[in-house]
Amino acid sequence: MRAFEARNAHFDALVNTPGLRWLGQNTNHAPSHPAVREAMERCIREEGFHVYAPPAGFEALRAGIVADFGLEGQAALVSDGAVASLYHVCHTLLAPGDEFVTTDPTWNWPMAFARSVGATVRQIPIYGPEHGYRLDPARLEAAMGPRTKVVYLVDPNNPLGTACTAEEIAAIVAIVRKAGAYLIHDCTYRHFAHEHHLAAKLDPERTLTIYSFSKWLGLAGLRVGAVIAHPDMAERLAAAPPNNLGSSILAQRAAMAGLSIKDEWFPAVLAEQRGNQALIKAACDRIPGLVMPVYPSNGNFVVLETGGLGISPEALVAAYQERRIMIRQGSYHTPNFGDRFVKVSVSVPRDWVEEFVDLLPAMIERARGLNADVKLF
Repeated sequence: MRAFEARNAHFDALVNTPGLRWLGQNTNHAPSHPAVREAMERCIREEGFHVYAPPAGFEALRAGIVADFGLEGQAALVSDGAVASLYHVCHTLLAPGDEFVTTDPTWNWPMAFARSVGATVRQIPIYGPEHGYRLDPARLEAAMGPRTKVVYLVDPNNPLGTACTAEEIAAIVAIVRKAGAYLIHDCTYRHFAHEHHLAAKLDPERTLTIYSFSKWLGLAGLRVGAVIAHPDMAERLAAAPPNNLGSSILAQRAAMAGLSIKDEWFPAVLAEQRGNQALIKAACDRIPGLVMPVYPSNGNFVVLETGGLGISPEALVAAYQERRIMIRQGSYHTPNFGDRFVKVSVSVPRDWVEEFVDLLPAMIERARGLNADVKLF
């Protein structure tokens, strides 16, 4: 079986596992607000899906996205999920011989997009206490070269959960501007952060901001997101989008409804995921050798370091899979540091996290017998 077939079969099995507890994909499993469900049901009842959506997205949705981030004067282009925006931006800005700079760990797919157009990728290691699990702007400046065209910053970082300070964002913006490069500021997890600062407010011309509805609103399976950019850049991006017939009308209706009830609905989601983080932190502190290096996390996930337990991350993931609980091994994010940690997503029902915590000692012991060879994706 080819690699992509094996990978797809793996995720197909996960999606079709009844009762699977999804603690590995950073998806949001809070029950949707009735207004969001009604928007989708009405679209289906009225059969509003027979026509194409506007190519850049419904005007009300585009305005709502810009307003949610407070980036007045910028333009949003709606896409088939934030990842489609990342693909679009990388294919528009990069050419053979250009350099794409990001962190290690980061989210991997934009690196694949950069390589697919002939760009080279440079990663700056940020994992470990010696780096504070964050990007030091001085290290970014040292990594910049004459061919650097794009800096990709996931902020808050996935998988670590660290977020840049205002001073760090200002320094990063200045470094990118001085180099004549572009900054892709991936703000997929902004809504979960304790504090967050938008680079586009400092340099709207050379910053492209990525927006997701998969995480805060829980629409991962509907595939709707956006890139927010200066109108001149938006015009350039709109010239050759990967989907010029518009993103799903059903998804856009759900997203518009979600923005309308965000202030009412999301605070409870945020409080629950932060409470879930605290449950895992307390459990971690009771087990010698298990470490949560970033707490509180600014994402809807936490990292647990397993090295002190004498078990591999893959073994712990496999042990939990036997109980229909999905967590994610670090190697999904980084081959260089992936042997150190697992990631656990927490925007899920509290009882899922309680089950994870209650099983943790037993799963660690189970993992000791699985260290030999565990195949995961």
